Amino acid sequence: MEIMQSTRELDQQHLWHPYTQMKTALDHIPIERAQGCILYTEDGDEILDAISSWWVNPHGHAHPYITQKIHEQMQTMEHVLFAGFTHRPAGELVHRLCALMPFDHQRGFFSDNGSSSIEVAMKMALQHHLNRGEKKDLFLSLEGGYHGDTFGAMSLGSLGVFNSNFEDFFIEVQRLPLPSSDNRNQLLKAMDQIDFGRVAGFVYEAMVHGAGGMKMQDAESMSWLLLELKKRGVLLIADEVMSGFGHTGKMFASEHLLPAAPDILCMGKCLTGGFMPMALTTCTESIYQSFYDDDAAKTFMHGHSYTANPMGCAAALASLDVFEQEQTLDRAAQIEQRHRAFIADVCTAFPQMLNPRVLGVIAALDFPLGENTYFGDFRNKLYTFALNQGVLLRPIGHVTYILPPYCITNAQLDKLYLAWYKTIEYGCQWLKT
Repeated sequence: MEIMQSTRELDQQHLWHPYTQMKTALDHIPIERAQGCILYTEDGDEILDAISSWWVNPHGHAHPYITQKIHEQMQTMEHVLFAGFTHRPAGELVHRLCALMPFDHQRGFFSDNGSSSIEVAMKMALQHHLNRGEKKDLFLSLEGGYHGDTFGAMSLGSLGVFNSNFEDFFIEVQRLPLPSSDNRNQLLKAMDQIDFGRVAGFVYEAMVHGAGGMKMQDAESMSWLLLELKKRGVLLIADEVMSGFGHTGKMFASEHLLPAAPDILCMGKCLTGGFMPMALTTCTESIYQSFYDDDAAKTFMHGHSYTANPMGCAAALASLDVFEQEQTLDRAAQIEQRHRAFIADVCTAFPQMLNPRVLGVIAALDFPLGENTYFGDFRNKLYTFALNQGVLLRPIGHVTYILPPYCITNAQLDKLYLAWYKTIEYGCQWLKT
């Protein structure tokens, strides 16, 4: 009879983790269950999930209402192919999302993850132009961005640890600096050098560069840039995979940037409340109509085996219900106020900390460490120190941030702030040595 192996042994024997140098990796902690903001380890410890498990759990773990709705759906229909068939949860979900948007999107195309939603958007933009007799082969993006790990998405992101090994295989992209009130003339000069007859679209993270270091945009300047590109006939493609569903204080981050509305919008992560892998790319009716033709060559030839999975759609619909039932955006506003007060206290206690910033439930600061690196001993020390305080933080190089679930209680916020304060204090002391 085979002796039962522990989770750690199985992990070390078989598993390959994301963004991890497996030879030098820190111990991977076995999680037995999760509830609300708390992760429960096999060893009996509790860890406060201060980053919503990579930004996907808006309502916390194992929300009973979403769990119930998925259970009801799986008893009726767990999946059906979405070519030649349809189902109500998919149609109802896109209908409800489009109704929530303060811009005119009417169509939605499902995929499996945020990076894939970017690929869908890029292919959609390229073929939209081709279907109208225009060949456009250049994309624009912002410096310092990150859009995912598939090839189109990698091409858009700034070169670095995530994608530099694959640079020779990328599509052509020109990057613009993050707009501010001080660099508009610089941006206008940069745009003078662009052949807009070749530009298929501008892909941008709306309001926050997540994996790039929680860099937050000046909404007025970003809106100005989008309108300038719109004047030049550029399709605007908003990446809200990270910033959507209330993280910035509004349901859609693009609401901060109006009247510069996106033509295409990509969403993922929080779409299903953190329960199911699913993403969605929405667009205006005019883009959809460029594919709607008797000519089969104008068909959008893209799909996934689990496109519009009914259980994912049920989870997403339930998550939208929770936003309404629990007045989630009001809670996000309360968390933002508390973040601002805490960040002010931290900056008083540690004036060496750089770039304090808060938007919605996101709060971040930078350690004075010079050039940022994703890997490194300093980042690992901060991560381990916070875990020893019972809190999950995941620093991005020298950037320390929090992005808790909306369900976090005031007492849990107090615990989080105390642990984060101690972690910042520890980091500042370590940098002195």
